[in-house]
Amino acid sequence: MEFRTLGRSGLYISEIAYGNWLTHGSQVEEDAAIACVRAALDAGVTTFDTADVYAGTRAEKVLAKALEGVRRADYELFTKVYFPVGKGRNARGLSRKHILEGIDLSLKRLNTDYVDLYQAHRFDHETPLEETMLAFADVVRQGKALYIGVSEWRADEIARAASLARELHVPLISNQPQYSMLWRVIEAEVVPASEDAGLGQIVWSPIAQGVLTGKYQPGQPLPSGSRATDEKGGADMISRFMNDDVLSRVQQLAPLADQAGLSMAQLAVAWVLQNPNVSAAIIGASRPEQVTENVKAAGVRLDASLLKAIDEVLDPVIERDPALTRSPQRRV
Repeated sequence: MEFRTLGRSGLYISEIAYGNWLTHGSQVEEDAAIACVRAALDAGVTTFDTADVYAGTRAEKVLAKALEGVRRADYELFTKVYFPVGKGRNARGLSRKHILEGIDLSLKRLNTDYVDLYQAHRFDHETPLEETMLAFADVVRQGKALYIGVSEWRADEIARAASLARELHVPLISNQPQYSMLWRVIEAEVVPASEDAGLGQIVWSPIAQGVLTGKYQPGQPLPSGSRATDEKGGADMISRFMNDDVLSRVQQLAPLADQAGLSMAQLAVAWVLQNPNVSAAIIGASRPEQVTENVKAAGVRLDASLLKAIDEVLDPVIERDPALTRSPQRRV
């Protein structure tokens, strides 16, 4: 395993982070989820990412159980707040009330006294940013989180938050966006804004919900039990990539992966790690062997000719529009 600092902070995290969105507590049985976390630990992963909303709060509980017996100082634990976790109007968003209540509930579910990183899961257009940032600062000062971050925030939102963070003397160090060979919407605006503000990217879906593994064949039935058949949420997320043009071009990456001595999934994870503003790539898994294979992307350096060849294959289907980074206009 290789390690990188998160943004301009002194916090080292593993290049490969393990995340349990759409898996723990929903798509994957608890025993399998625990086995995946143990495989990640065995492979040298020290960074684990979750959120209060995942699987209706169950994902945090499963992750806590999977990490039982591991010395707390030996891993980095990240969670998030924003999406609804209850029926009340205040059980969502980034109000002071929800943030301060949310961190206590997450800590209880995670069975820990603190998280290393507490992240704003989306930007809240209904709450003054000053209120949100002061609440996060108080969470840090109370010792309940060591650092704060954001997820899927636009460049201007990051810049405004960073300015307030400096005034409040609170360590805002990360953004968690979707990023892959196919989804590059952060490159034009979010990455430069993050570099200016000292934030690093912790990217999710580096294999495009499984599309970049090559397992989805153009014109062929969907593999049984795959993400694309998951009606609990996976199918909706992956649908944007499920067309024959994208799938055909992804198949053309197979010889390039072979040339690099990597599986297609390893190539996809290694590709996002070539961006110097990326601190870690989050992988998920339903089986321990997926973790064992995908962590082999850590430390891989892809040469310029290979990166150029990947771009030539995928260019017509790459999504680059910065406007696609957006948060709900009203709390959902």
